[in-house]
Amino acid sequence: MPGKTVFVCQECGSSSPKWTGKCPGCGAWSSMVEESNQPASRTQSNAPPARPQALNEISQAQEQPRISSGFGEVDQVLGGGIVAGGLMLLAGEPGIGKSTLLLQMAAKVADGHTVLYVSGEESLRQIKLRADRLGIGDNSLQLLAATDVDAIIATIADMAPDFVVVDSVQTISTSRITSSPGTVSQITTTAHMLQEIAKQSNTTVLVAGHVTKEGNIAGPKILEHLVDVVLHLEGERFGGLKLLRGVKNRFGSTHEVGVFEMRDRGMVPISNPSASFLQERQAGSGSVVFAAMEGSRALLVEVQALVNNSPFGYPKRTGAGFDANRLNVLIAVLGQRAGVQLGDKDVYVNIVGGMKIAEPAADLAVAMAIASAARQQPVPADAVVFGEVGLSGEIRSVPNTQSRIKEAKKLKFTQAFAPAGSGKHSFITPVETMKAAASQGLSKEA
Repeated sequence: MPGKTVFVCQECGSSSPKWTGKCPGCGAWSSMVEESNQPASRTQSNAPPARPQALNEISQAQEQPRISSGFGEVDQVLGGGIVAGGLMLLAGEPGIGKSTLLLQMAAKVADGHTVLYVSGEESLRQIKLRADRLGIGDNSLQLLAATDVDAIIATIADMAPDFVVVDSVQTISTSRITSSPGTVSQITTTAHMLQEIAKQSNTTVLVAGHVTKEGNIAGPKILEHLVDVVLHLEGERFGGLKLLRGVKNRFGSTHEVGVFEMRDRGMVPISNPSASFLQERQAGSGSVVFAAMEGSRALLVEVQALVNNSPFGYPKRTGAGFDANRLNVLIAVLGQRAGVQLGDKDVYVNIVGGMKIAEPAADLAVAMAIASAARQQPVPADAVVFGEVGLSGEIRSVPNTQSRIKEAKKLKFTQAFAPAGSGKHSFITPVETMKAAASQGLSKEA
């Protein structure tokens, strides 16, 4: 009997026997797509039972050396390089530079390794034109324009490359499923097939992934669970710095970040990102330098704040790169504990360079930037700030103090406004409360 059709949500994977404008699972609108529902076979499997092994029976194989991506920034995010047999996912907004970075990586790895670059979005001539623009030139990189995942897997099995790039997982499909490329069933099935060939042939496979308008990876959540590494490429689409962020990594630490700049010759790694973030800084009221931690790396970023009289009865609170709910909490603490009244003020906060800061250590920097903007009193230009702010106005200690101080000294900063519990250090100006920080950290000069 032919399989019936069902309607599957492309956001969460929920299914419904009939079309609905709103997904009954996640509430997304216009996300239900018709797919074929092939019934599972009812015949009993004749597969023989597998023999499990005890942990102490398994011989410890010598760890294979990692393959360098050719970019130190990428290797740091990956935890030291590319691991053989892994399945990795690189996601980012359209035009952010995913294909450019993938082609540059593939070309660099091809110097000494067998690399296959598969594109389901471009023809071979288009890839060649982009390679010429990037200055790649003569290279042993192998190119393939294909969308049939069965043909791709057969090529991998025959060629046995060390590294494979697939651009992108939303454009490839298998004839085993009748639905269109990019649907939940196609993405799930093709990802499982790529994972299987990666493990069997000990080939590293890196696939590109699209994102939704909300910034989430398009397709089912199982895609992120299935892969070994999830990388996000973030930043301004038409310029500025690009951040390669490690969200998941089975072979290393997570939340590492690499910094790049898009130029006419492609992605260029930034060896000193702190200097790049601060190179156009104009010290003044509302500007504070925050010593942030991204994984094991310390970065100095500028936090800007603007406070203005609200022309409406309900003041605005806007944060770019900073959580809006946390911003409202800090504004309340400033008013109640530090005497900085902002009830009739619009407050705008911006993390310069497209950075997104989530760690609690940014609380003190954001609060001091707001207080500085409200009182028109600048924070000393040679100072960095870090610390967590509690609801009682107390400044709480944060980890990695020494790494933050080391990075600040490298860029010629001379002091840090930090929690009193950070330890005795001549570089640190300790602050215990938000009220003390607002009075000690703000210059009397306008």
